[in-house]
Amino acid sequence: MLSCIFRLQQKFGINHLIEVLRGSKSASVVDRGHDKLSTWGIGKDKSHEFWLSIIRQIIHLGYASQDITRGSSVKLNSQARAVLKGEVPLQLAEPRIALTTNVKRRGASSRAPLNYDRKLFARLKLLRRSLAEELDVPPYLVFNDATLAEMAAMLPTSPGEMLAVNGVGETKLNRFGNEFLDEISDYLTQG
Repeated sequence: MLSCIFRLQQKFGINHLIEVLRGSKSASVVDRGHDKLSTWGIGKDKSHEFWLSIIRQIIHLGYASQDITRGSSVKLNSQARAVLKGEVPLQLAEPRIALTTNVKRRGASSRAPLNYDRKLFARLKLLRRSLAEELDVPPYLVFNDATLAEMAAMLPTSPGEMLAVNGVGETKLNRFGNEFLDEISDYLTQG
């Protein structure tokens, strides 16, 4: 992942990085010649969710960051150089991939993760209840359970990552995003 960020000249976002690593032949990859890079396709045996977990850990550990002023491109931080040179080992957690199922509810299909952090989910539910009581609305109007479960599976740590969670749009991100991002960040820091 770090090598791919470097080879893409630190100008592309998470999804493009993952497409390159997984060997995508999409127009955005091929038209830029990214299918000719040495890192193209070397991670095709792993899922999109696997690589998403890896990049989030790398960002969380401070080896890279997202530049939201430049299309959320991923940039390497100074400590990544020692890892790339092989001077410092990089230890990451084995990604816990969220299994998903399509569940039919009142004629609509929704993706609900089956594997998520139960402790974090409980904390997010408490936060949701507190916000709902302040606003005098039912808790599901803040976020529904499926959205909280997806947060507990995806562990978003930035507004851009939060927007990738089903059930989180610009309005809810602006209204509630900071509180939920802070809760997730506190949880990840405490371990």
